[in-house]
Amino acid sequence: MSRPELFRPAPRPLYRRQANGPLWLVLGISFTGLSFAHATIAADTLPQSGTYVAGSGAIASQGNGLVITQPGSTRGVIEWNSFSIGRNNSVAFDNGSGATLNRVTGGSPSAILGRLSATGSLYVINPQGIVVGASGVVTTGGRFVASTLDICDDAFMKGGGALTLSGNSGASVINLGRISSSGGDVFLIARDAVINDGTVSAPNGTAELAAGGQVLLQDSGSSRQVFVQSGNHGTVLNRGHIKAAQVSLQAADGNIYALAGGGTRIRATGTASRDGHVWLVADGGRVEQFGRITASNADGNGGTVDTQAAHLAFGRGAAVHAGQWNISTPSITVGALPADALERSLDAGTSVALTTSGENGATGDLVLATDLTWRGDADLTLAAYRHVSIAPNVTVRNIGAGDMTLRADVSGIDNGGSVRNGGTVDWSKSTGIVSVLYDMNASATLGTMRGNTAWTAPFDSGLVDQITAYRLLNTRSDIVNIAADLSGNYALGRDVDVTNPGAQPNVLVGDLPTPFNGQFDGMGRSISNLSVSATSNLSDYSPHAVGLFGVIGPTAVVRNVTVNGSAGGSASLLSASIGILAAINHGTIANAHSSGSAGTFDGPSAGGLVGSNDGLITRSSSSASVGHSGGGLVNGNGETGVIRQSFATGAVNGVIHVSYAGGLVNVNSGTITQSYATGPVTYNPNYCGHYGGNVCREGPGALVGWNLDTGKITQSFATGTITQDLGPTGGQLPAGIANNNEGSIGRDVYWDRQTTGATVGAAQGNAVPAAQGLTTAQMNSTASFGPTWDFGANGVWAMPAGATHPVLRWQLAQ
Repeated sequence: MSRPELFRPAPRPLYRRQANGPLWLVLGISFTGLSFAHATIAADTLPQSGTYVAGSGAIASQGNGLVITQPGSTRGVIEWNSFSIGRNNSVAFDNGSGATLNRVTGGSPSAILGRLSATGSLYVINPQGIVVGASGVVTTGGRFVASTLDICDDAFMKGGGALTLSGNSGASVINLGRISSSGGDVFLIARDAVINDGTVSAPNGTAELAAGGQVLLQDSGSSRQVFVQSGNHGTVLNRGHIKAAQVSLQAADGNIYALAGGGTRIRATGTASRDGHVWLVADGGRVEQFGRITASNADGNGGTVDTQAAHLAFGRGAAVHAGQWNISTPSITVGALPADALERSLDAGTSVALTTSGENGATGDLVLATDLTWRGDADLTLAAYRHVSIAPNVTVRNIGAGDMTLRADVSGIDNGGSVRNGGTVDWSKSTGIVSVLYDMNASATLGTMRGNTAWTAPFDSGLVDQITAYRLLNTRSDIVNIAADLSGNYALGRDVDVTNPGAQPNVLVGDLPTPFNGQFDGMGRSISNLSVSATSNLSDYSPHAVGLFGVIGPTAVVRNVTVNGSAGGSASLLSASIGILAAINHGTIANAHSSGSAGTFDGPSAGGLVGSNDGLITRSSSSASVGHSGGGLVNGNGETGVIRQSFATGAVNGVIHVSYAGGLVNVNSGTITQSYATGPVTYNPNYCGHYGGNVCREGPGALVGWNLDTGKITQSFATGTITQDLGPTGGQLPAGIANNNEGSIGRDVYWDRQTTGATVGAAQGNAVPAAQGLTTAQMNSTASFGPTWDFGANGVWAMPAGATHPVLRWQLAQ
């Protein structure tokens, strides 16, 4: 495929209209006489010779029309010799909320020039073709299907399942009039050509036009329902107006022409159950877009447009107004016309992701060959199957808060994808960020990159620089190879399974003598099946670090990642830090999450996310179970450690006779704020008797085990059930916040007395006022929390409908 062919100038109009005549198309397709149907049909024409062949009902003449009554919202199949409606005539189906399939067995096409209506769903199947004329009006309460492909009667009569439509007809389905469904969907389906030059409306459903030899039609209340399973190089053309909750134009290996003059000709407006979404899909064919396509959700925001084709062309004025526009094609060189379409869309607030797939033997490269500038907050992603390039003397510029991502090897297969900037990336007037991602075995030529000297990182984002180049991690080996440059910048290129076929290592990245000092951005992806563990044959007082990261250094950042797996160590390791994400953190951890298990029954204390924290942990969480004492999120939070806007939901099991256990943190000497724990805490010490007595001096805390004298806790809460076996010698009471409080616990820290089972906030040390113990009913009321708690639209906290306790507002976006 040559690049000039990809983005040739927009073609001349593919249609012309004769005065007072039909729409003439010059696409080289046959319309089997349909162009003349409304000229030859008599004004008093009605469907002829209808007979029920499945189900039952009555067909009766009424004035200048027919009334078909199908009782009880049932399903039925009628075969007709012909099915046309003259301009002055009408056909009405009273089928409740049922469905009626009308199959034409005669040799003439169907021309709907009058009115066709149904209370329920209506199917018109005619292999000779179907046209709704300019005077034709079709209205249904349920689904409307017009198709030249046929359906099996048995499958239709069963209802509730997917239907397969197939056939060899070369005729077309054309709408020049008005088709609407008030409560369902509209589907226009043909093997060779489907054309809309009228209006199609399905405000509560989908409107879908599809061309193919075999089509699957299924039920979905939240997505598109028509899927072309076998193409036939067919054509889908829209020159009229389509309005629905969701809109889909599909031609598989054929062509889609989204032609439009001024304004919006394709509009998707979502409902409470359907997001506004438009699909233009011609996998092996061509999509040509003219004019504007609009998609929005029920609240007026968002909306998505997906364009997928082997060849793309954009006319002057082409644009998408939506929340997101996703474009996929095998390879691409972006010239003037497509760049104009992207620029108009970005300026309208639509984020654009342009991706190459490398299919059909294409190189998979993406080249930006012309300038691109936009204002505002919309984001641009240029992602290639292999290389991404900005041509020499080309400038990409944002004025606003837009982000840009240049991503090579979008499939994450280590194919040597590189990023090459031969021009200029100018973010000097933007507060957005630029991310450059390239393979570990490739390179990035950054060229001229201009940042904003006044840029500051968004709060708690973990970002360090406005413009950052990352090496992609696509495999376990890639992650292990970080050791070659522990100060580099890395990003996950895909979800990575780190299953280790050999012996379990202590860590994969960094260790006590050589910490990780770079940046690690998970890009919202996950690492799974982690298994790290340390063992020793003798009681070992030497330090050990066990986790994905051994040590995160003071200048390092780990962000936007989820880790699943296990981290543990044997009982002989008396000095070990264990955490699934990291053993020891001196740097910044932001938006990191863990699941699985940390610690073992006979091992040292552990944290679900981090073993020992002396840095910042923000907007992070853990659902991991923690064994043998520890903390649901962190085992030990040091004097310089800060835990902010974070939470833990995993179970903590305390069994060591000289240790506490905490739902969030085991031992705290630092700062905990705007955080919470909901996981159960069990405390069953294996024996007591240390410190010259036979009473356990330690115990469980729903939030923290031991809050040391330098420890400070504010604006936090706990709800997890505490289960404790004190044995015959007695011991400490379960505590709703901290079992031993030698530090400071603010008056804006609460616990649920009912779910925790704790009658006191602190069992030892500085007391916590009883008023900070709330009932479950009080926990789900914002009025129960102090003035420091911000539940506003931009506040830290939220109380979703049906919630039994507050959540952090950032959780709502996850």
